[in-house]
Amino acid sequence: MKFHAFLIKYAEIGIKGKNRYLFEDALMKQIRRALRRIEGSFKVCKEDGRIYVMAEDEDFDEQDVYDALQHVFGIQGICPMLQVEDEGWEKLCETVVNYMKEAYCEEEAYSFKVQARRARKNYPYNSNEICRNMGEVILDQISGVHVDVHNPDVMLHIEIRQKINIYSRTVKGPGGMPVGTNGKAMLLLSGGIDSPVAGYMIAKRGVVLDAVYFHAPPYTSDRAKQKVIDLAREVAAYAGPVNLHIVNFTDIQLAIYEKCPHDELTIIMRRYMMKIAQDLAGQTGCLALVTGESIGQVASQTMQSMAVTNEVCTMPVYRPLVGFDKQDIVEISQQIGTFETSILPYEDCCTIFVAKHPVTKPNLKIIKRSESNLEGVIESLYETAMNTVETVWCESER
Repeated sequence: MKFHAFLIKYAEIGIKGKNRYLFEDALMKQIRRALRRIEGSFKVCKEDGRIYVMAEDEDFDEQDVYDALQHVFGIQGICPMLQVEDEGWEKLCETVVNYMKEAYCEEEAYSFKVQARRARKNYPYNSNEICRNMGEVILDQISGVHVDVHNPDVMLHIEIRQKINIYSRTVKGPGGMPVGTNGKAMLLLSGGIDSPVAGYMIAKRGVVLDAVYFHAPPYTSDRAKQKVIDLAREVAAYAGPVNLHIVNFTDIQLAIYEKCPHDELTIIMRRYMMKIAQDLAGQTGCLALVTGESIGQVASQTMQSMAVTNEVCTMPVYRPLVGFDKQDIVEISQQIGTFETSILPYEDCCTIFVAKHPVTKPNLKIIKRSESNLEGVIESLYETAMNTVETVWCESER
């Protein structure tokens, strides 16, 4: 049974009160963007409390619709449905029985429950009457079925609106809020497992993403750079197009390596990354930084290390993975399709210049004293790094 109409369910948007239409419109915009990437012509429309996707021709694959919509934040569920004109009760009963026979094998016994909603109050039956009367019709005309009001195999929904919606299946969506409803942030994107997942999770809350990657040629290869571009494109499948700002960080890293204690390399390097990311964020209209840090995962991610890193920032720094175990992060990366790219063996600048015994409980005063060794050198290197940023537009290829 091929469906040509899909009811889009949302969750949090429903409690937005008088501003709900803004979130609905943002969600519809993201739905249209997702559907443009698949074959077929679709209309996206809404009525009170409902958003619909309507196929306007036969030239589409239903599974492609689900795949596209499962990448749209804000969608809680996708319900393939019949949407029919109100031609009277007898016609509705006939349509529902045919729907149940075609959607579910008539020879196979199953339980069902009818859930009705009467949004149009001039309909001759109220919701309870629709449930009871339609249940009797189904029991009478379909053999082998029975009613279970507590745990049915099939929950049949009938919505009486301008037209009548009939559906019984929900394909799970990604949840969250529509991208574009909660500002813009700068993601520090490396070639690892964590930062793409952090970007995905922040985008899920409606945040538009830019990203910054710190490249260190010749210590990191062009393959490492391409790996991060590929990761940005994979995140863009959910977050929408991402501007990836590629910073040549080699000279700054070498200066830190030459003039600062080696056990402090990671922290000082990280502080300069945060400074550059914040400057880029300010230039591109971002309101916050986003990192993939998780407490205690590595030396630069202890509570003390993150406090010292934060000191250089005036913008908020969001760390959506801060309390996650590594396995939790890996599972999400596999789910969203970034894991296989993340584990490709091309090292980034953080792993190339890591110290053998990095400090895990840095003291801010000592770190600042070490950074004073860079005075007179770091300023021009910093300016050059900012002036030579390469920006790559990363859009999903899915």
